[in-house]
Amino acid sequence: MSALYHSLIFYPLYNTLVGLFTLLPWADAGIVVILLTLIVRLALFPLSKKAVLTQVRMQQINPELKEIKERYKDNQEEQARKTLALYKEKGVNPFSGIFVLLIQLPIIFALYGIFLHAGFPGVDSSILYSFVHAPDEINTMFLGLINITEKSVVLAFFAAVTTFFQLKLATGGLSNKSNNPNEKKSFGEDLAQSMQTQMKYIFPVLVFFISYKISGVIALYWLTSNLFTIGQEIVVRRNIPKTT
Repeated sequence: MSALYHSLIFYPLYNTLVGLFTLLPWADAGIVVILLTLIVRLALFPLSKKAVLTQVRMQQINPELKEIKERYKDNQEEQARKTLALYKEKGVNPFSGIFVLLIQLPIIFALYGIFLHAGFPGVDSSILYSFVHAPDEINTMFLGLINITEKSVVLAFFAAVTTFFQLKLATGGLSNKSNNPNEKKSFGEDLAQSMQTQMKYIFPVLVFFISYKISGVIALYWLTSNLFTIGQEIVVRRNIPKTT
């Protein structure tokens, strides 16, 4: 498993970073990490776009889902079968957003390993591809102000703030609030809404502590990824009538 991780993720990521430093000798490590993050997110764009569309479609089919839950409330097996059939009919994959997050986790681990254990700003030439050459120098001071190999409360703070707004944007259109104030919600619906609200406030706090405890490079990756996701959400949602 370790050999597979290094062959498919660590070494390609390491060589991409070193290649960017070589191509852009003026760029510091922070700028290179931002560029790398954008490359990763553009590569994942088809998946992440599908996740946004799934969120919107889930909102659209919410009345049908409620009808299924009400009609088959005494038959959980049939309720699950009808729900899955509706997802298939509408082309909805409720787990598409999770896939995007899971794919990025190995990249975050690799960045941590590269900057904190692989010797950056030094370069290990033994793991470079034949067409990648080591740069003369690697500057780890982001904009001359923040050493991203060390902890940064500023980057961690902005990573947390952008996480909050990204979650708020992602869940804002999926509110379970009903227009009928007399409508009684099930325990499951109340629990789901409560968990959604708590996650919107708790997860940014977790992001702050995790990104601060690890290093500035992780916080910068998270911050850039969040900003990309926010921009993507706005663009995709605005163009949904044209693309669906």
